[in-house]
Amino acid sequence: MPMPPPPPPPAGSPIELTSLKLMREKGLISKEEYDSAVKDMGDTSGAKAGDTSVVFSKWATTLYGFVEADSIYDSTRSFNDNAGVAIISPAHTTAGDNSRWTFGIRNSRLGLRLKAPEVGGVRASGLIETDFLGTQLPVVTGPYPATVSPSPYGTEGTVFSSSVLRVRHLYVKVETPVVDIMFGQYWTLFGWGPNFQPNTVEIQGMPGEIFFRTPQFRLSHAFKSDAVSLELAVAAVRPVQRDSGTPDGQAGIKFNVDAWKGAQTMGAAGSQISPLSIAATGLLRHVAVNDFNVAATNTNTKDLGMSAIAFDAFVPVVPAKNMKERDNAFSLLGEFSTGYGDADMFTGFNGGVGFPAPTTGSYTPDIDPGIVTFDGAGNLHAIQWTTYLMGAQYMLPGVDNKLLLSGNYSHMESANSHDYTFGAANASKVLHAVDWFDVNFFYDPVPGARFGLEYANFNDSMVSGLRAINHRVQFSGFFIF
Repeated sequence: MPMPPPPPPPAGSPIELTSLKLMREKGLISKEEYDSAVKDMGDTSGAKAGDTSVVFSKWATTLYGFVEADSIYDSTRSFNDNAGVAIISPAHTTAGDNSRWTFGIRNSRLGLRLKAPEVGGVRASGLIETDFLGTQLPVVTGPYPATVSPSPYGTEGTVFSSSVLRVRHLYVKVETPVVDIMFGQYWTLFGWGPNFQPNTVEIQGMPGEIFFRTPQFRLSHAFKSDAVSLELAVAAVRPVQRDSGTPDGQAGIKFNVDAWKGAQTMGAAGSQISPLSIAATGLLRHVAVNDFNVAATNTNTKDLGMSAIAFDAFVPVVPAKNMKERDNAFSLLGEFSTGYGDADMFTGFNGGVGFPAPTTGSYTPDIDPGIVTFDGAGNLHAIQWTTYLMGAQYMLPGVDNKLLLSGNYSHMESANSHDYTFGAANASKVLHAVDWFDVNFFYDPVPGARFGLEYANFNDSMVSGLRAINHRVQFSGFFIF
């Protein structure tokens, strides 16, 4: 005799599988709770954010992210899978005259957003987001015979087949009618990430793109009407130099025309409908670097204040009503920044600027490279960079929102890196300018699946006048959830 089926769960079971959209439709969460959740997860999952949640009573945990597989050809051996703004190896070198082909899965992403019940208009939530781009040992085999045991080097198999999980975002947020509080690791306010990230197949950040996440304490508030909204924010941010004893300060203002919206894909997966937006952000920081001209036992430091400013815009030229009506949707974005000592705001970037060799003994800097350096007289200087980035996205008509084209161009240039080469021999190792452009084609065959193909051109100009170019072709597959 067959076994009887198990009894149904009791009515009012505290645990169920649902979605944020259904919770909103059933009135289990407010519009403000729903909008906050989608905003938190939008740059990773786009309009799919919140499609799946596990709900315990009025508490909810939302799972989101994407699976990504990459195949990347580079015409030089200059880059890892995440190119960032690494310096290109020049021609007539082994790395500059030979190509590289990389397969990887390290940019795959997994996140959990947790929320508590709203009480009196106050909403508390926490978010943990991870990927597999964690710090690895260098991808080299080391000298032979080995000089150190165990070897401090990694292998290609270790890096690309046993990738290291890392924290991407991790923060607690409390939203109130008066002020929103966020404490933890998130995008820097400088550049107002992620709202103005370009659409690329390539793993971000791109040359010329402000792209940085770090621990911070942020206060913000949005003034809203039916047609427009204004957001203000300030943040105390993990300092660029821990020994400075002073957190970085960042502030920003963003104006949104909520009645004028268009299709936007941030990165490769974050497809959604976004309003016309214009933002201005600023960065202030102070460093206290160990004095270059005195013995290590001396307590003297060299102090320096630095600042930078950025302007961003997203403009839907041909608007889109919703994700199902995006035919011919065409959008532009742009970013401009200029400042001193802000190289860390760009992925893997130091411009090749180091410190001069001391006349006697040795010097150990207590700050990451590329931010500041000393001149021959022992005076401390910040490295200046000006950048701009422009991008366009177009949804092809008549294909049921399955085909997206995009292209981007960026330029970075320093007004003073040529002053800090420390000898003619180093002039070919220090960047003066970087130009980058790409074109991208995305195809969504079925819901959840996406394929992308990109050609990208990296062009470095060194202080010596030497130029180096890398051609990159990347094909990637995504499953977005």
